[in-house]
Amino acid sequence: MLQRARTGCDDVHKCSVSARPGEPDLFFAPIADIGERMRDGRLSAVTLVEWCLERIEALNPKLNAFITVTAELEIRGGRYRSALHGVPVAVKDFYDTAGIRTTAGSAALAQRVPSEDAGMVQRLREAGALLVGKTNMHTLGMGTTSLVSHFGPVVNPLSSTHVAGGSSGGSAAAVAAGLCYATVDTDAVGSGRLPAAICGVSCHKPTFGILSSAGILAGEEVDPAILLLSHPCVTARSADDVTLAFEAVTSAAARGAVSAPTADEALVRRVGVVTNFVATDEVKSAFEAAVAVLAMMQLETREVRVPFDAASFDTSRIENDRATINASLFSDVDAVVLPTLTAPTPTVDDARTRGEMAVSPENTFFCNYFGLPAVSIPGGLGRNGLPLGLQFVGPRGHDGQVLALARAYQRATGWRYAPPQESIAVD
Repeated sequence: MLQRARTGCDDVHKCSVSARPGEPDLFFAPIADIGERMRDGRLSAVTLVEWCLERIEALNPKLNAFITVTAELEIRGGRYRSALHGVPVAVKDFYDTAGIRTTAGSAALAQRVPSEDAGMVQRLREAGALLVGKTNMHTLGMGTTSLVSHFGPVVNPLSSTHVAGGSSGGSAAAVAAGLCYATVDTDAVGSGRLPAAICGVSCHKPTFGILSSAGILAGEEVDPAILLLSHPCVTARSADDVTLAFEAVTSAAARGAVSAPTADEALVRRVGVVTNFVATDEVKSAFEAAVAVLAMMQLETREVRVPFDAASFDTSRIENDRATINASLFSDVDAVVLPTLTAPTPTVDDARTRGEMAVSPENTFFCNYFGLPAVSIPGGLGRNGLPLGLQFVGPRGHDGQVLALARAYQRATGWRYAPPQESIAVD
């Protein structure tokens, strides 16, 4: 097990660790393309994971996206398991991994080594995915910047002077920099979607209860409110990749509780455009451009208001509110759309001044409270050149509709992932 990478590279994208001569650069390829290459014999899982480990070794000293790197090279033989079969993935260091330390970025847990895998880690293994490491995070998930960690701050691969978001900042940075293809994370106030928006990648927080939260710091004391608000989630580069990863880690029993992801965007025809979100003028302008795209997609749009005020850490009404939200918010729309971020990404210096919640969850937390499926995808650029997020939210149990809408939006805009180009400076 490599706990610290040994060498560095000055450019996140043009690092010397690239595909071998005669091979395309696959670090940023869609998961579907990777799977096709493996199935027809043009690429082996061993080769791909070795390339990713080399890239992690070269770039992690700059990004600090991983706390622990695992050289997992066991390739499970036999039948094709899922879209993640043989694909290098990582998990947020909240999730227990048998025999591998699980720290939550905390000094008190720095040497904690669980004996059993968390439920989501088991699902990844059953899907045939290859675990390359545990990603860095804001300590104990208690902030939205990922600047606070016993193992040092996560560096934004798009701009080392700006935060990566949190608390799942290491995962978003790792996916954005091509260190792995997908991650399993947690989202209690928006802490999966916020860093995804900041790093220009995608995150799906499903309907509450669809993905297992068993084995997140098992045996440690956890606030009961957090248990009701925190959702396991999946991060990848595109809406297509997030859909494939979500399908792969969703159990057969859970699949019956949600609408299946599908390419049929006809599932969504009526989109509610949220009007009472919090945002700067710059974010509002980018959001208006996104709404114009929805109109060009021949989707019916109408203005709606989200009951943000009902969402709080007082969970005494939460079960009743979750039971009635589909009827109250989605009575005449299939999904709603709003910005993920309230403001452009803060600089590191600004975030240190403003505190651990410097990236506001005001537009994301209601999804956790009501248990709603929500996917954040890239949604334009701020004046600083950094991504802004667009969030699609659907009724409880309608994860497939939300993901189909996100995929349709990316097709309509001709969106393609743009790897980071900035050189990450050594501190």
